[in-house]
Amino acid sequence: MACTQTKTTTSTKSPEAPGAPQASTVNGLVEGTIEQSGIRAFKGIPFAAPPVGNLRWQEPQPVQNWEGVRKTTQFGPRAMQLAVFGDMGFRSDGMSEDCLYLNVWTPAKAEKEKLPVLVYFYGGGFVAGDGSEARYDGESMAQKSIVAVTVNYRLGAFGFMAHPALTQESTHHSSGNYGYLDQQAALRWVQQNIAAFGGDPSRVTIAGESAGSISVSAQMASPLSKNLIAGAIGESGALVNSSLDPIPLAEAEENGVKFAQSLGATTLEALRAIPAQQLLEASGKPGNGRFLPTIDGYFFPKTPAAIFAAGEQAKVPLLAGWNSEEMTYMFLMGQEKPTVENYRKAVQKLYGENAAEVLKVYPATTDEEALQAATDLAGDRFIAYSTWKWLDLHSQTGGQPVYRYLFSRPRPPMTAEMGNASAGLAGGVVKESKPDAVKMPQARGAVHSAEIEYAMGNLASNKVYAWTPDDYKVSEVMQNYFANFIKTGDPNGNGLPVWPKFSQAAPGQVMHIDVQTGAKPDQTRARYLLLDALYKK
Repeated sequence: MACTQTKTTTSTKSPEAPGAPQASTVNGLVEGTIEQSGIRAFKGIPFAAPPVGNLRWQEPQPVQNWEGVRKTTQFGPRAMQLAVFGDMGFRSDGMSEDCLYLNVWTPAKAEKEKLPVLVYFYGGGFVAGDGSEARYDGESMAQKSIVAVTVNYRLGAFGFMAHPALTQESTHHSSGNYGYLDQQAALRWVQQNIAAFGGDPSRVTIAGESAGSISVSAQMASPLSKNLIAGAIGESGALVNSSLDPIPLAEAEENGVKFAQSLGATTLEALRAIPAQQLLEASGKPGNGRFLPTIDGYFFPKTPAAIFAAGEQAKVPLLAGWNSEEMTYMFLMGQEKPTVENYRKAVQKLYGENAAEVLKVYPATTDEEALQAATDLAGDRFIAYSTWKWLDLHSQTGGQPVYRYLFSRPRPPMTAEMGNASAGLAGGVVKESKPDAVKMPQARGAVHSAEIEYAMGNLASNKVYAWTPDDYKVSEVMQNYFANFIKTGDPNGNGLPVWPKFSQAAPGQVMHIDVQTGAKPDQTRARYLLLDALYKK
């Protein structure tokens, strides 16, 4: 039996608190709380058995039923993870392998209301993140007559390690996709239970940012999940021609064997006996690399790119896009100054004989243009190109409307209380007082992850930035677009600038979301067509 940090999952048999909301799930009664807004919140509902002991590295198993009333008034534990990003504020009940919990916010006062449902997957590179983070809080979206759900899933080695012995013991002869299978189990839970919270299981939209957006594309692609969803929203990221695409199972198994050997574990029993914290720390050591998903013949019968190209994905409306500064020019140029000469050298080094073609679609004749071109190319290489490829393929084979956005609102300055901190990569915060802190350049646009609080209506919960009336204006527009899409599969509605469907007919219309929001012709297609051609070489 593995020595793990586990959380007790026994129910609390107590009389109903006065006015406390209850819901009857297939596993038993749960009791939540009522927020000041009147929204009913249920936090820390188990959707699968704790993946501990012999269930470590198994697909999620059913929850055991409980008697009486289970209090669901605080977030469950977050998945095992190292402290990686500076912008994650957890409200979870500690950290544990026992992490498969979800949270529901609902405005419904009766089961019969059949409201649309949003299921949101957090970001964090599949190594960090949690459904308790305030930026994903569902209360604001629930005030738009939507049942909002956030979902936990296993991360890193716990969520994505493959191994021949795991493949052999699996009834599906697969291993390595446990984090994605957790998400799929949560979607099945929603199908079975969301009506008890006033939701409509036939109107479930999945959404997420970064790794969460990648997860949306993965669930659309998988035959296990594609019939569980009615719509999809992706914010910056897709599992289509990305650095996180699934790899052949045999290759992932080799990586798992090497990792096990580094721990001195020669059997599954030995691997499962390693304490969770020890396993976590070992997985973060240099040289152990990333634990990538697998083309396992079960969750992924082939690559998501091939699935979308063949039109075998979920045929649902898709709203997706990215931010205007997904990555700093330093991602491309390191510590070199962004001059024309240095920019051209960097492109030459990256693209060799294809450098001239790249410089045509990312041109620069002045240092200012070089800075912008390097920023654009860095962001495209990081995450925008793969998101574009997802949208492009789905618009060709999905048979459903596609809506594309570019979020351009830069965050305002930090509050005075933040002192001499500055923005870091991926939306993080860098304390300048640290001797090894890299001084980040001033953001020129909307950085990676900056749109989350705007889209979810949660600006007020982020105390780092001095939000202005303009920020709240942008948030109201973006959240209303998202809410309309969740309700109808179309973001358009009263009082909003018209958002045209994106089409292959050149030039397609892209919704630019900023203080002045409006649709503009796509001016970037040549960039992505070239990156696409180079990706295939």
